[in-house]
Amino acid sequence: MGRSYIVEDDVEGYLSRLCSLLAGPVTGLLIGQSTVQRDFVVMTTRTPQNDESADGGKSVDKEWVSEHARQVSRMLPGGLSVLGVFIISESDAKDTLTTLRQLVFSVENLISSERLWTPADDDVTDCVTLHVNPKTRKTVCRTFDVKDPKSVAKPADWKYQSGVCSSWATVSCCLSVDLMVPLPENMAFTRNMNDCLKEELKVWAQQIERGVCLIDGKKLPEDSELKAGQKKNVRQTISAQLLITPDVQTAADVVQRCGGCVSVRGAIHSRVFLHSNKPKAKLAEKLLKRDIVSTVATRVQMLLEEPQKQTEENKGRKQTEQTCLPRRVFCPVKSSGPLSVCDYQFSDEGLSEMIDRFKEMLDMDAAEEDLDATREIIAEVVESEATEEEEPAEENEMLDPWRNNYIGVAMATAVALLALAASIVYLSDV
Repeated sequence: MGRSYIVEDDVEGYLSRLCSLLAGPVTGLLIGQSTVQRDFVVMTTRTPQNDESADGGKSVDKEWVSEHARQVSRMLPGGLSVLGVFIISESDAKDTLTTLRQLVFSVENLISSERLWTPADDDVTDCVTLHVNPKTRKTVCRTFDVKDPKSVAKPADWKYQSGVCSSWATVSCCLSVDLMVPLPENMAFTRNMNDCLKEELKVWAQQIERGVCLIDGKKLPEDSELKAGQKKNVRQTISAQLLITPDVQTAADVVQRCGGCVSVRGAIHSRVFLHSNKPKAKLAEKLLKRDIVSTVATRVQMLLEEPQKQTEENKGRKQTEQTCLPRRVFCPVKSSGPLSVCDYQFSDEGLSEMIDRFKEMLDMDAAEEDLDATREIIAEVVESEATEEEEPAEENEMLDPWRNNYIGVAMATAVALLALAASIVYLSDV
């Protein structure tokens, strides 16, 4: 017996509309939540048109579909993920099987390359593919185990149902973040900032995974059911806390020669959605921790996608580049109960730009009044009055085991208020 997919009715309507507009093969993503027992598909989105396609979109572009999936994955709060891909084509389902297999493996490989959390033994590794014939509207659903390169297609059950997520529970949490990452001493290697940050974020992610999660102020046994999951057709929000214990370090562990540092400080809002089929505390904790790690990593990656440059004028001088990382803004999926998706807003962006991205990436129509931008505010960067002439600390000063004291030169600092800010400090060349 293959896996079962319980699919929101609105997904059927969306696919039917795409069938009626068909001008060539249409691909897209299937979004929802996987559990050990079954999977829930709550929304779909077509692949945006590639204006630079050599054949005008008449063939399937694996790289384009995968990049779209990567961008969409960043916009999904905890509990929601890209479950697989679909294709609408007049070709026979057997003829599209190879294409679907290539797509689902490519999508999973690219998305998983950005994950910093550790997979669990009970994680579902089957991804779904769906072929829809635009004339007969016949659907063929199969799954592939993406962790097995030799995986073959397995039949799966695809069943539409109304109100799939109307009573899903929402778990929310606010967490303070304070990271400091040393950069290579040789300034010629600052291009490796991405690698430095990723490695440090991995260490931080492990610390998050070891944290103690409190649900409504209590540490629940892993196998206990959340009360919200027992009430039908009732939307409930559960408050969570994550208690983090800093790793024990010695001064020798943190003192090192380096060319600067990146400091990420502030607070983030995490949100997780849980299916209503008796969700357990263990699942809520796992998804919450993964969302915390993912939302911070996404924002740091967005910062890195806009490279920081050192000019010749500033070379050899101490300098600080301060940046407000984007805040998280939520947008409800109107047809899907309490569910919402998210995007990240930089300080120089307006809400209209986010609405455009929701339309392009998720094929969603939204208005500014629909957006929830109240969970986080734009970070305020406050510069201290420190100057270059200030003397560094005495060599025999007591070292703080929680900070990299080698770069403790008097510099401007970044302070974030209920959001994230990054401060990149470059030291003079040695």
